Amino acid sequence: MVRTYLLLAWTWTRAATAYRASFALMTVMGLVMAGTDVTVILIIFANTTELAGFSRDEVLFLYGTANLAFCACDLFVGNLDRISQHIKAGTLDTMLIRPVSLWVQMATDRFVPTRVGRILQAAAVLAYSLTVLDPDWRRLWMVPVMVVTGFVIFASLWTLAGAMQFALTDAPEVSNAFTYGGGQLTQYPLSIYGRDLVRGVTYALPLAFINWQPGLYVLGREDPLGTPAFMRFLGPVAALALALLAGAVWRQGIRHYRSTGS
Repeated sequence: MVRTYLLLAWTWTRAATAYRASFALMTVMGLVMAGTDVTVILIIFANTTELAGFSRDEVLFLYGTANLAFCACDLFVGNLDRISQHIKAGTLDTMLIRPVSLWVQMATDRFVPTRVGRILQAAAVLAYSLTVLDPDWRRLWMVPVMVVTGFVIFASLWTLAGAMQFALTDAPEVSNAFTYGGGQLTQYPLSIYGRDLVRGVTYALPLAFINWQPGLYVLGREDPLGTPAFMRFLGPVAALALALLAGAVWRQGIRHYRSTGS
């Protein structure tokens, strides 16, 4: 499945790089547009020294880890939200008869390699924040775990959102509330949100395990909302549970799909 994914992604990449100037310009534009989120954070801290008890560099660390996972997932998996277009057009029927996983076909459908600029921007912010904060080196092992965990959680959300389209058919904005909305929510300390919302993204939809809970461990901070310390290490467990759920829902959606007859 990995080999097939890479072959399909490479096909779209070759098509995109055929126009080198356009490819380079779109990549740079993606990097610049992603920088607007950092600009917002800098504007906030131009008027205050702390945000819910967190310094500017700590917020940049949370932003960098969450956005690196989100942008990588958006590059490799984000096109799953195009499934509603294929259902309406009847082209999903063609994909289903091919000897390739539908999930792989959808994830690589119109693969957009220029999104790599956003990944580079997030990685640069993360590297800067780690350099400035200089956290305990014995805790740094958690950083790559955070990124991988975040990638799996976001990929699971995109898979669930895609599976929802089998029932909703034409409601991508509903799924985007969980995928892109989740990406925006995790860019800031969760302590700025209401307690009920934080409980929801901890115990129901595990967005808190992308960068909030493990991030507190890396920064050596206590949770302002008082969750137990062992929660800092449950990210991989939460990601695996959500991935298994997403896989089951995706298969169920395909099983109950009714062809358009085209």
